[in-house]
Amino acid sequence: MTRTITRTFDSHSDAAAAVTELKRLGVPDANISIIANNRDRAHGDRDYVNESEAAEDAGKGASAGALLGGAGGLLAGLGVLAIPGLGPVVAAGWLASTLAGAGAGALIGGAAGGLVGALQNEGVDENDAHVYAESVRRGGTLVSAKVDDDLAARAEEVLQKNRAVRAADRRAAYQGEGWSRFDENAPDYTEEDIVRERARYTGQSTRL
Repeated sequence: MTRTITRTFDSHSDAAAAVTELKRLGVPDANISIIANNRDRAHGDRDYVNESEAAEDAGKGASAGALLGGAGGLLAGLGVLAIPGLGPVVAAGWLASTLAGAGAGALIGGAAGGLVGALQNEGVDENDAHVYAESVRRGGTLVSAKVDDDLAARAEEVLQKNRAVRAADRRAAYQGEGWSRFDENAPDYTEEDIVRERARYTGQSTRL
């Protein structure tokens, strides 16, 4: 049996470190998925010229591990996906492939809502799935891994020690601003918005 463990990170370097340790733990590349906000083009500035190309590249995410470099190179080389509600992101792994599976039109036009649904289909709590999507919208990086039951506890520890965001605490922070759930029709965060949002939490991510 396998479990899907999902968390978001305020820092790209924390997410990269977590993925590296998951791989050392024995989690295969194909079972690790990453979606990172790319509004600041930290992971490349390539723009898609058509939807089929976007779907093709997202489907290559099964080899997500090969895309991991240093902290600044997380997902470097994978094209930018323009997703309503999330804005520009880079994606790799099984989750990217799942979103691409419905076709290019679904990937470009509906993957925002699809992200919440895809996470729920893998057993992620609905409330947490909305927080994770909102976190990516605001500049975060999502890591989701399918792990065998006997590795689950250690995988949780890996995410914890690399400063994964605690969904309940981040939900409370968002709700304190009037937020209720992820809205794919909400305007994209600007680069300035994301800089401010990241500054709120840098060095303050709540450990699980």
